[in-house]
Amino acid sequence: MPNHLTLKGNSVKPNVLFLCTGNSCRSQMAEGLLRHLAGDRFDACSAGTNPTAVNSLAIAAMREKGIDISQHRSKNAAEFLGQHFRYIVTVCDQANEHCPIFPGPSIRLHWSFPDPAAATGTEEDRMPVFRVVRDDIEAKIRAFIENLPK
Repeated sequence: MPNHLTLKGNSVKPNVLFLCTGNSCRSQMAEGLLRHLAGDRFDACSAGTNPTAVNSLAIAAMREKGIDISQHRSKNAAEFLGQHFRYIVTVCDQANEHCPIFPGPSIRLHWSFPDPAAATGTEEDRMPVFRVVRDDIEAKIRAFIENLPK
């Protein structure tokens, strides 16, 4: 998974780090969506301040969109310390409060989404929550892509 600037022709693809607490749902979905929607323009990766494991319902929700994140793994934000990111996007309030410092001039964004992993009930009860969060993340990423110069 690229997490550095890569050269493509004569241009540099900016890299984006999505951060949340567990790196199990929101940041994983954001990484998968940005790669799917604009992988030709950005390098995307994700991490957590307290990583756990990729949530199976996040994998299922993304699969519904034709995006496979089943091979993703939860990563600790510490794995990326010392690397430069053009954009650092926190996708939960706790990660925003505990975001590590990354070197260099980065644009830091905060997009607060509810944690779908906190949903209760059966898998059938919880899946709609994952879909709503996935779709909200997708809308935010589409707006992010559309508002940047090409």
